[in-house]
Amino acid sequence: MTSPDKARYVQTMFGRISRRYDLMNRLMTFGQDQHWRKFAVRQAWVPAFGRVLDLATGTGDLALAVLDVRPSATVVGVDFALPMMQIGQLKLNNRPSRRIDFAGGDALQLPFDDDTFDTCLSAFMMRNVADVARAFREQRRVVRPGARVVCLEITQPATPLFRELFNIYFGRFVPAVGGIVSEGDAYTYLPASVQAFLTPPELARVMREAGLRDVVYYPLALGAVSVHVGTKTSEQ
Repeated sequence: MTSPDKARYVQTMFGRISRRYDLMNRLMTFGQDQHWRKFAVRQAWVPAFGRVLDLATGTGDLALAVLDVRPSATVVGVDFALPMMQIGQLKLNNRPSRRIDFAGGDALQLPFDDDTFDTCLSAFMMRNVADVARAFREQRRVVRPGARVVCLEITQPATPLFRELFNIYFGRFVPAVGGIVSEGDAYTYLPASVQAFLTPPELARVMREAGLRDVVYYPLALGAVSVHVGTKTSEQ
């Protein structure tokens, strides 16, 4: 799939499943996805009254996790699947004390000046971009020196036995449930995208090549999920 084709496919797919996206996340992670988001936020070191970019914000769960951990922060949620952000806006209508500014945008060409944010986070985005290195370069560009870039993503477990069980679960159970709860082929695409994606060490290498420093990653859920963290140094 070429870069423009993948972008159009992903944009259309997430728009189509927006109303069931949160439900499927809870079902296929057994409710753990919210805990993973809060873990990712804690690795971001969001300063008091910091300005945070939530990239591929979707329905806003990661942005809300930022505000749960750091209520004084200002969050800008960016996505190119507008129906997903419309669901996020509905959540905010029920939480007037939570402030998130939603904006349309492409992760490969962010509509922000250099050194704009105190941190940048993404959850379950990097598998879906057409150019992972370019996406990380853009994230590094828009954060300030000393800021962290944090990526939460589904990954292949390193342990052979658990990887086999994981692939059975994601390859059979998740598409079956997705076909009942949601519509279309979104949850067939999901396991395929995980299998085709980088391993955690490979993803760390791409982050370093994109100019991020002190890159580390934390395996969660026996390696089925990883949180990668890199820093923009003051010399950059």
